[in-house]
Amino acid sequence: MIKQFLFITFAIFQSCVFSQYELVWSDEFNGEELDYEKWTFDIGQGSWGWGNNELQYYTSNSSNVKVQDGMLNITAQEEQYANASYTSTRIKTKDLYQFQYGKVHARISVPIGQGLWPAFWMLGANINQVSWPQCGEIDIMEHVNLDPVIHGTHHYNNNGHVYQGGSTICAAEQFNVYSIEWTPNHIIWSLNGNPYYSTDIGPSAVSKEEFHNPFFFLINLAVGGNWPGSPNDETVFPANMYVDYVRVYQDVSKVDDLDLTNISIYPNPLNDIAKITSDQEVKEYKVVDLSGRIVFEAQNTTLIDASVFDSGLYIIHVLMTNGQKAIDSFMKI
Repeated sequence: MIKQFLFITFAIFQSCVFSQYELVWSDEFNGEELDYEKWTFDIGQGSWGWGNNELQYYTSNSSNVKVQDGMLNITAQEEQYANASYTSTRIKTKDLYQFQYGKVHARISVPIGQGLWPAFWMLGANINQVSWPQCGEIDIMEHVNLDPVIHGTHHYNNNGHVYQGGSTICAAEQFNVYSIEWTPNHIIWSLNGNPYYSTDIGPSAVSKEEFHNPFFFLINLAVGGNWPGSPNDETVFPANMYVDYVRVYQDVSKVDDLDLTNISIYPNPLNDIAKITSDQEVKEYKVVDLSGRIVFEAQNTTLIDASVFDSGLYIIHVLMTNGQKAIDSFMKI
């Protein structure tokens, strides 16, 4: 728990203080129809219900997808269409927009009901070449049935399909902002600006190479499937999913070019004395509290005397004799 707290807090501090994110792509859905320079459709039932035994037939029909009043509206209908008893829509940016690393924000409201499975997610752009799960999958938001939570998950290959994720309490029928921060070292999931799950994808992570390639977006409203099960008599149709915007920000300051993996602080958390371990010679370092105030600095030493520090989280900036920089964090208890 302490390790996860350290990681999330440090990542947030780093992104706020050092990063300079700029909007690089967005869809505000302000037009009168879907922007076909940004989105395309998955049509049909897919093999075995898109791999999940889903029940809907995805269409591009106006009864299932429209843009109006500044919103994308995806509607699931209970109707016979082809061999399915339900219709809906799944859109994607595949072959139109893909990106590697950045912050993603989307403001979304989803329908609540047994058998409903709305999602905002990402797939590796090389899926046609390597297939799934080798391409990787980042589920920014999924909701099922009447559950009072939303889920954030990542899927990858490690001698077979592996997935890990977290969830948090959410009134998903209301508009909420679902976000990830994706860097070469981590992915952090947030709800309305509050982080609730993180994962390490840095050099020490096992078999997560998938997450260092470009990904594209998908938005869909599934009906039925292995996870939610089928609708029942209380499920209300039409069921509407609304998306206010999707925005991508990327860091123009290139903070992640800093080597964040070549130092460590031991012990961590610490009571008084700790040591910086590194494969490079330390020239100097500065210890900064969460207000940005320098509380300690030293040269030509790897020892940190924290005996006079207040309890709390601190960030350490280290300059090596070869000019290389590094950042880490530690907890004084």
